[in-house]
Amino acid sequence: MPPSWGQIFFNIYFIMDKSFGKKEKLKSKTLITQLFEEGKGISVYPLKLIYLSVENKEVPIKTGVTVAKRNFKSAVDRNMIKRLLRESYRLNKALVFNNTDANFAFLFLYLGKDMPTFEQLDHKMKLVLNKFKLQIDEKNSK
Repeated sequence: MPPSWGQIFFNIYFIMDKSFGKKEKLKSKTLITQLFEEGKGISVYPLKLIYLSVENKEVPIKTGVTVAKRNFKSAVDRNMIKRLLRESYRLNKALVFNNTDANFAFLFLYLGKDMPTFEQLDHKMKLVLNKFKLQIDEKNSK
């Protein structure tokens, strides 16, 4: 079934707006559990993207971020890395939004043990999203 004009407008709005609103955030515990059990992963150290195709009419991609407590004992450090991850995703999400018709759930894991800079995370985020885009294009072309 082709997308409605409302869905097309909504997708274009989010691409141009570069926002990361409440509707885009991954909060469902069942969906997060499903991501870990059934999701596919893409790694570009120190980032790992776990993604899963979902039936979601609200937004094309729901996204969450996480940092292991085992690697960063201080909550302040974990929260700083999560803020950097969200900001990097917000700035680069157009790479994915422009090329997908399906709906996905994303979970970004930070696997490193050192505090990253924004430039490092931004570069790795672009690499991960491009790898995802290539996998989806490859899958759609078959």
